Amino acid sequence: MVVDVLNELFDITEEEKAILQLKKEVSKDIYTSQESFVIESEKFLSNNKMIMIRKHTRFVDFPKHKHNYIEINYVYNGKLNQKVGNDHITLNKGELLFLNQHIEHEIEACGKDDIIINFIIQPQFFEFIFSYLTSENMMTEFLISSLYDNTHNGQYLYFAVSEVTSIQELLKKIIIEIMNPSILSESTIKFYMGLFVIELIKHADKISQKGQYSQERLHVVEVMKYIDEHYRDGSLQKLALKLNQPHYALSKQIKRMTSYTFKELLQEKRLEKAKELLESTTIPITDIIDQVGYDNISYFYRIFKSKYNKTPKQFREQLVR
Repeated sequence: MVVDVLNELFDITEEEKAILQLKKEVSKDIYTSQESFVIESEKFLSNNKMIMIRKHTRFVDFPKHKHNYIEINYVYNGKLNQKVGNDHITLNKGELLFLNQHIEHEIEACGKDDIIINFIIQPQFFEFIFSYLTSENMMTEFLISSLYDNTHNGQYLYFAVSEVTSIQELLKKIIIEIMNPSILSESTIKFYMGLFVIELIKHADKISQKGQYSQERLHVVEVMKYIDEHYRDGSLQKLALKLNQPHYALSKQIKRMTSYTFKELLQEKRLEKAKELLESTTIPITDIIDQVGYDNISYFYRIFKSKYNKTPKQFREQLVR
């Protein structure tokens, strides 16, 4: 099956045919509707999709650009030369690069045998993985920064994992699943991606990092881990004590770095947990409200409906239709 996929990826796309025949440059209209070259996930992902792959266009230099999503460059075959920020990087077969939304890069023209797979991933896709991550690894810092850092600092992670069989096999399974979808593909891809991130963390010795992590940004990581673990009874005061910070200073810091208040982040986590319990259990709604940290039922109903456009009861009823 993998051989068939590689043969399919060698095929010349319509975009590549136009480039070869007409000596065309990259057509920005394919990638963005903005004046500046920011590639938009909306061009490739339908409304209900969080992840997609696209073969990188060969035979032409790809000009400097950013994305409004997290991108992974994976070298399926051949190599990839690019300038990321101020750094010149060559990715060889089996290596990959994570880029956040704020890093600029430009890519040298790939030849016919250079098959590069671009993973287009909404940052929110990784939220469900946070509970499996610790605050002491670069993946956590990179992903939380991509989701919540409001400073727009460009970052990338380079993974020299060509010899790590488990990672190579997972990537190829994800590619095959996306290229040959089935009714269970969405769940399967999420499962594989979770395993993929865990495998990357297990091989942290093969990660090179670019990007500055100030004390403030490390605090953001701690904030998100605290909320993930203490969403039921957490408070800004308890967190400030844990971080040895004045609560008013920490409050301003969270708002500046994420554009959200602590209360808003805590509420978002509680609502996500309530939604998860409604979907996966038969626990009475009143018990769920208590489990996620609310004692005012009418208030919970109001904020839940504001976020999901349905009451908790309506949300659960639609699941069994």
